[in-house]
This record gives sequence, C-alpha cells and structure tokens, in this order.
Amino acid sequence: MPRVSQDHLDARRRQILDGARSCFARFGYEGATVRRLEEATGLSRGAIFHHFRDKETLFLALAEDDARRMADVVAEQGLVQVMRNLLAERADTVGEHPAEWLGTRLEVSRRLRTDPDFRARWAERSEQLTAATRARLERQRDAGKLRDDVDVTVLTAFLELVLEGLVSHLAMGLPADDLDVVLDLVEESVRRHRRAGAVLD
Repeated sequence: MPRVSQDHLDARRRQILDGARSCFARFGYEGATVRRLEEATGLSRGAIFHHFRDKETLFLALAEDDARRMADVVAEQGLVQVMRNLLAERADTVGEHPAEWLGTRLEVSRRLRTDPDFRARWAERSEQLTAATRARLERQRDAGKLRDDVDVTVLTAFLELVLEGLVSHLAMGLPADDLDVVLDLVEESVRRHRRAGAVLD
C-alpha cells in the first residue's frame, strides 16, 4: 500500500480547515453538524476525524490557525490592522453570515463566555496574538514611534480590549460605517508625538 505524502496530508488538512471555517461562520459551533461539515469540506466524517479527533479539536485547530494568521498581520502591520481586516471582511460578507476570521473570532468569544472547558483549553493557546502584539509595540517603541509614557504591557491590554469590543460590536450587528475613523483614533492614541498635534510617521 503506497504511503501518503506529507504534502497530501497537509493539503487535506487545509481543505478541512477551509471548509470548516465557512461552516462554523455560517452555522455557529452547535449548528455545524457533522453532516454540514461533510458538505462544507467535501469529505466524509471518517476523513475529517482522521485528521481531527472531534469537532472541538477541529474548531480549536481552526481558531489557532486564524490566530497564527492574525499574529502574522500583527507582526507586520500591528493589531489595529487586524481590526481593519475584520471590518473589511464584514463589509465584504454577503448576507447575514460573518466571514473568515470574523466568524471564527465571534464563535471563540461566544464560547469563552459560555463554555468553561473551552475557556481552559483556549487559555493555553491564546498567548500567541498577545506576544505578537507586545513584540510589535516594543519594536515601534524602540524606533521612536510609540508613546513612551505608558508601559507596553498596558498598551497591549488596551489594544486587545479594543479588539474584543469591536468583535462584540460586530456580533450585535451594530452599524460599523464609522469604525474606521474610530480605529484611526485608537492608532493615534498609542503613537508618540513630537509636540502637540504632530505624529511621527
């Protein structure tokens, strides 16, 4: 019997994650039944759960995958850009179903509030985005672009609270037309000023 290549296994895993992402975004965690996961991925339950032990393991892997992608954006462009991406995804979504990162993030936030077991498992995995944000802010501080009167740890917590507030706002379906301006204000608030009204580029 021929061995399956690692490239094939990686491609199959990616296929499952991509299909599951759309399924969880559309139906939520509880509504993403095995039948719907099969339809979204184009694979049988046996193929899906060969790669992932159960639905929660699949969802955690998906959330981790999105957290890694968000951390990559943070490393290059900062956490505010992640928030701008969430807004852009919401604007591009057709119908009532959230897309991509936003859908996953909404489900993560909901389950953190309602599922203690999930909260415990997620706590072990949630440090990546925080670490990327802190590292980005430290680089900005060292380059003279970040305000230096507030500790980086505090600024990290501030930006993460804004992110969670944005996710909650979007989850409630509240208007988001002016939120880009709000994010401009958030970005401005962490930058270092040469003098009143002047911001370092």
